[in-house]
Amino acid sequence: MRTLLMIMLLAGVTACSTAGGVSADSTVPAAPPPGEPRSVATALAVPWGIAFLPGGDALVTERDSARLLRVSQAGKVTDLGKVAEVSPEGEGGLLGVAAKGDQVFLYLTAADDNRIVRYRLTGDRLDEAKVIVHGIPKGAIHNGGRLAFGPDGYLYAGTGETGQDGLAQERGSLAGKILRMTTDGAPAPGNPFGTLVYSYGHRNVQGLAWDPSGRMYASEFGQNTYDELNLIKPGGNYGWPEVEGRGDNPAYVNPVLTWPTSEASPSGLAYADGSLWMAALRGERLWQIPLGRDGSAGTPVAHFTGRYGRLRAVTPAPDGTLWVSTSNKDGRGTPRQGDDRILSVTPSR
Repeated sequence: MRTLLMIMLLAGVTACSTAGGVSADSTVPAAPPPGEPRSVATALAVPWGIAFLPGGDALVTERDSARLLRVSQAGKVTDLGKVAEVSPEGEGGLLGVAAKGDQVFLYLTAADDNRIVRYRLTGDRLDEAKVIVHGIPKGAIHNGGRLAFGPDGYLYAGTGETGQDGLAQERGSLAGKILRMTTDGAPAPGNPFGTLVYSYGHRNVQGLAWDPSGRMYASEFGQNTYDELNLIKPGGNYGWPEVEGRGDNPAYVNPVLTWPTSEASPSGLAYADGSLWMAALRGERLWQIPLGRDGSAGTPVAHFTGRYGRLRAVTPAPDGTLWVSTSNKDGRGTPRQGDDRILSVTPSR
C-alpha cells in the first residue's frame, strides 16, 4: 500500500480513496506519457468545441464571441462568421460542435433556451439552418453543451441542470441529462424511455467519449467535493443532487473515478492509445486515465499541470494526435501571451 501511495504521489495522481471517493484499479497497466505539445492556433477567445471535417480541417466554436472558425492542420484560421441566434451569457453561448459529412451540428444558447441546430456546410458558409432540439433549459451556469457522434452513428448531447438541482432527476426535463438522437433530432431507436433522454441525474456533463469496445464515458462537474468520470449505461441515474461522488446506493450509478474539484473541474474527454484524456479547467492539467480491456480505469496521471492554464476541449485529430484548447479568457483564468490557443498533443511519445 505504501508503494502504491508513493507511485501515486510521484505521478501527480489524485484519484480519491477516501470516503465517498473511488480508487483506481491498480491492475490496469500504466500508459506511456504524451509527447511535447505544439501550438496549432493562437489568439483565440474561449474555444469551446472542436470537430473535424472529412477533409481534415477542424470546426472550432468560440463561446462568447459566437464565432465559428475553420482551422486547418497547418494552423490557418478562417472566420466563418458569427452564429446569429446565439445569446452568450455566463457559461452559455456557442458551445458544442459535431460534424457528419457536410452536416454541422451546433449546441448553442439562444434567447430563451439551449438548443441544437443543424446546418449544411457549403464551402465556408453555413446554410439550411434547422433547429432539431429546443427547450433545453438555460441558465447563467451549467448549460452542458458537449456534442459527439457515437460509434452507433447517433448524436449525443450532454446537458447541465442550470443550477436548478431538481431538474436532473426529472425525466421529463432535458436538463441534467445525456441525450441521444437521430440527425433530425428524434429520439434514437432503443432509447430507454422512448424520449431523447439516455441517462439522467447529471449535474453538468462536459465531456463524452467511447473506447474501442463502444463503452461510453462522460466527465462531469461535481459541486464542492468530487468531480466525476462516469461509465454511461442506458437509463442510468447518476444521482445528482442526491449523491456527489460515490454513494453506494443501488438506485444510483457510482462513478468510475472521482477527483477533488480543485484538481479537475473536468471538461472535454477523448479516447486515444489505450487511455481516456480529460481536460481540467480549475485543475489546469490534462488527465490521462489508462483503461483496461474490461473498461476499468487505472491510475490517472496529470500532465502539463499549470503550464497552459485552463484546458477546455479534447478531440482526436485525423493524424492520431489530440487537439486541446485552452480557456483562459473565460473570466476565470489568467490569459497568457498567445491565448487562447489550440494545442496538438501526441498521445504517446
